[in-house]
Amino acid sequence: MRILLSNDDGVLAEGLEVMHQYLSEHHEVTVIAPDRNCSGMSSALSLQSPLRLQKTSNGFYSVNGTPSDCVQLGVNSGQFEEPELVVSGINHGPNLGDDVIYSGTVAAALEGRHLGHPAIAVSLCSNKHSENTEYFETAAKLTCNIVKHLKEHPLGMNEILNINVPNLPIEKIKGMVATRCGKRHRAETMIKSSDPFGKSIFWYGKLGKEQDAGEGTDFDAISKQTCSITPLSTDMTVHNRLASTKNWLENNNDK
Repeated sequence: MRILLSNDDGVLAEGLEVMHQYLSEHHEVTVIAPDRNCSGMSSALSLQSPLRLQKTSNGFYSVNGTPSDCVQLGVNSGQFEEPELVVSGINHGPNLGDDVIYSGTVAAALEGRHLGHPAIAVSLCSNKHSENTEYFETAAKLTCNIVKHLKEHPLGMNEILNINVPNLPIEKIKGMVATRCGKRHRAETMIKSSDPFGKSIFWYGKLGKEQDAGEGTDFDAISKQTCSITPLSTDMTVHNRLASTKNWLENNNDK
């Protein structure tokens, strides 16, 4: 299978390298990733500046753009064969619950789906600031297993898979489960500081704590040491609200 591999942690990220190592054992893999960390970029596109595609010494391609830019270049630049699958990751840290709104990792997969290709996003639920070991091999091995079965169980035209893997050796993973997105409390207050010239600057506070982490959520799956697989839709329409919205508009139209 021809696979386009990207991420949001940047072209030098360990998770990207490990994922490439495992996928390329059985697939033809092209790696196109941002030249820097683009975490939190969501689906941003670089519409106001040109994109530069540079090949690195290990054969990966580096881009001065966002994760979505990377996928666009992989599909629409005419420089590469059309992929049969887009894989994004392995992200350094989880993308659970509301994280999917902001995640560049998830956005790269969504961009692949928008461009007509099946796509998956993969994250390792580690905290590189507090943990000594990140088990990227676990996430890579589980991803290869999922990819192997996608032909027999194809994704829908508006679907991607958001995969979150506990940061554990693979023998300690207690299976894979289908989940829904949980929900966090609002993020902590932004942190105010000063630059060297005495002007105010602000940093984002910590992520909000889990609010909806009940049975069936991605948070719950990770807490039970299982791999969370959440199908996400590129169609943001709330279909079950269409009829009531139409009725409300018809009854309140100015005559």
